[in-house]
Amino acid sequence: MIETTGVRHRTRRLVVLVSGNGSNLQAILDACADGRIDGVVAAVVSNRRDVFALQRANAAGVPAVHIGARAGETRADYDTRLTEVVAGFDPDIVVLAGWLRILSMSFLGWFPQRVVNLHPSKPGELGGLHAIERAWDEAVEGNRTETGVMVHLVPDEGVDDGPVLATRAVPIDTSGTLEAFEATMHAAEHAVLVEVLADLCSPSPRLVADPQRPYAATSTTTEATA
Repeated sequence: MIETTGVRHRTRRLVVLVSGNGSNLQAILDACADGRIDGVVAAVVSNRRDVFALQRANAAGVPAVHIGARAGETRADYDTRLTEVVAGFDPDIVVLAGWLRILSMSFLGWFPQRVVNLHPSKPGELGGLHAIERAWDEAVEGNRTETGVMVHLVPDEGVDDGPVLATRAVPIDTSGTLEAFEATMHAAEHAVLVEVLADLCSPSPRLVADPQRPYAATSTTTEATA
């Protein structure tokens, strides 16, 4: 759980780390704007310069920061620079929404129990890149009928395996197309991420990160939403 006990409630400040298109970022921005999340996106940070997510941030009037890796720079040194920028925005929660770098303890150690990651698979399955495509391929081969999405805490350098805050099953309909399945997965990602952040940003969060008792574990998304 992200600790808030004994702390006077304030509107939660979110810093969102991105590496791509930013559809999950847009879901967060929209939910903050319409009140579903009692929070504000204080900044959007990307390790890639020319990504649409930074344009989304600019359109929303949110500071958009690019922090590129320098030639020969170690991961720890990059993360130290990243920490300085992110900490300057005073985040209550750091959200990894399509962030395609493994963070070291040089970063994570400064934000204990405050970094959450969205990943398109069930806990313990399909960690790493291209999880949606890999799930589809396994389904086409007859080895899988469903996958899922999850949001989890990031306490260390493990890949997509931190304590689970939320997970949702997503069935795979191989009579359709990969593109349709991707749309279904993205809709599920948006819904679960917003649900988790809405809870964590509330005056009395109820989520407890426990892989044995994941929040909303039995929810199932069956179709994409607009």
